[in-house]
Amino acid sequence: MAQKVLVTGGGGYIGSHCVVELIEAGFCPVVIDNFSNAVQGERDVPESLQRIEKILDTSIEFYELDLLDRTGLEKLFKQHSFSAVMHFAGLKAVGESVEQPLRYYRVNLTATMNLLEVMQTHGVHNLVFSSSATVYGDPQRLPIDEQHPVGGCTNPYGKTKFFIEEMIIDQCKAEKDWNVVLLRYFNPIGAHSSGLIGEDPQGIPNNLLPYVAQVAIGRRKHLNVFGNDYDTIDGTGVRDYIHVVDLAKGHIAALKKLKDNCGCKVYNLGTGTGYSVLQMVKAMEKASGKEIMYLIAPRRGGDVASCYADPLLAEKELGWKADFDLERMCEDLWRWQSKNPTGFTNNSPFSI
Repeated sequence: MAQKVLVTGGGGYIGSHCVVELIEAGFCPVVIDNFSNAVQGERDVPESLQRIEKILDTSIEFYELDLLDRTGLEKLFKQHSFSAVMHFAGLKAVGESVEQPLRYYRVNLTATMNLLEVMQTHGVHNLVFSSSATVYGDPQRLPIDEQHPVGGCTNPYGKTKFFIEEMIIDQCKAEKDWNVVLLRYFNPIGAHSSGLIGEDPQGIPNNLLPYVAQVAIGRRKHLNVFGNDYDTIDGTGVRDYIHVVDLAKGHIAALKKLKDNCGCKVYNLGTGTGYSVLQMVKAMEKASGKEIMYLIAPRRGGDVASCYADPLLAEKELGWKADFDLERMCEDLWRWQSKNPTGFTNNSPFSI
């Protein structure tokens, strides 16, 4: 019997790509999502999961469930015997978190506390947590390794990730039979090579690359570049972009690490290379063959100048490193965007 892994927020961008990798690695994912950032398809199942079922010729067990629904979560754990949990569910927009801090604290922290308590009650003590490089705050040094100080977060979103990490670390200290891997992501982009699943932000995209792709496809007139006076190569913000499939493979490596009774481990998932906003615009122009119009706008609150990873610990201890380069990331993103100009809500049927 394949081991069952609960995937929270598995209908979203990163979660759905991890579902693909879980199935291909021989695990049995059970997915929950509340559709806060996933498009509902037929049978009240996320469109992303329905497409994965077609890509892989399989069926995926799905439940519409909000982690704030403690009773529903208890019921789910009584129904299933999970070997581990991958926790993606949560609100994730930096700018929005600055505007709506209480909502971010309530949703992200309460949801995770519910999940951890129910896991504890049902004896499920293996967890891979979707954290973020935002826990490092404004970098004191580059590249950022896992020993870099955390907690000086520049926005409420980052603080929720930091607080959740602290909760999990404390739980691992208190209960020695817990095994957890905290994965601090840098900036996931790209899409599955089929072009059938990818990032489909609801409303105005909060991340750079989906916005750039929507400009290239003609859905938006221009990109706003927030700040061109940072101390970087061209004045625009520098980030470490990682292909979402590489990121998903990192989760499989983390899941396998749990079997070593690893306790609580922390790993960066990034490429180790930083690219500026304008470098990313040029890379997407090359991939799409389109000119991408942009305007310089004031800096956003909560943004930092440069942020990129030292990913060597993950390579050493997980046997994982990012394989896909920037060109491949942009090509895969453009394939997804051009096949799905309006995201998962396309009216035209897709074919494989």
